[in-house]
Amino acid sequence: MLTVLESIKLSAEYLAKKGIESPRINAELLLAHILNCKRLDLYLTFDRPLSDEEIKLYRSFLERRGKCEPLQYIVGSVEFYGLQFKVNSSVLIPRPETEILVETIIENYRAKGRVKILDIGTGSGNIAVSLAHNLTDAIITGTDISEEALELARENSLLNNTGEQINFLHNDILINDIGQKDFDIVVSNPPYVPASEFNGLRPELRVYEPRQALTDNSDGLNYYRVITARAGSLLRPGGRLYFEMGKGQEEEVKKIFKEYNFTSIIIKNDYLNIERVISGVIL
Repeated sequence: MLTVLESIKLSAEYLAKKGIESPRINAELLLAHILNCKRLDLYLTFDRPLSDEEIKLYRSFLERRGKCEPLQYIVGSVEFYGLQFKVNSSVLIPRPETEILVETIIENYRAKGRVKILDIGTGSGNIAVSLAHNLTDAIITGTDISEEALELARENSLLNNTGEQINFLHNDILINDIGQKDFDIVVSNPPYVPASEFNGLRPELRVYEPRQALTDNSDGLNYYRVITARAGSLLRPGGRLYFEMGKGQEEEVKKIFKEYNFTSIIIKNDYLNIERVISGVIL
């Protein structure tokens, strides 16, 4: 029978041959999920033999990962801003750079009491739920074009005890406005991959994650234009609009902000020093 250590070694070699980045870490995380333990705890029981059922499940996970299916979809969850979120192929996988967007809003509004927030394209609900968890007086509306995504977002809100703070609505912002007009914050991590770059994405993104959450099938700026145009009426005077941006989009998005009379424009870099978050105030 294979031990924990032997299984990790063989699995890492298999994933490496399939071209998977960080193959050993992937092998460890998949096995830790099966054994319901932390990744580092695997080495405390490195000589433990795996059961036939554990081996069978591990092999099925490895086969899926070897075909580039994201690890987060395989295990069904991901950590974001210190919270656990369920994920599946109906939603974009929350990423560390989006934590910068959440962190920026929390820093700006932690001491301001009750605020009303609109999260456009909520997906798994990671932005809305993280904000609600940290801004306990916030009242949040999360919208998405996907009913499947909204169902998962509601689950994640309940999972993280923010159900009373967040109302999730089905809406396509490209077609319909939101009825409310007095938000303090409008926030969005919109589809910003240009159509011309979509086919060059890694298979994990291009094949498995929802296309409509990645690209606007245009120049990558369409959602910035529409949301910024609508935000002027959605926000109360002095309210602020926040976006996550793709690499190299900051100047074009800044132009859109200025076109629609947003001022006090601030850009914040992510952990890789990429200009990632932009915000502006409507007067």
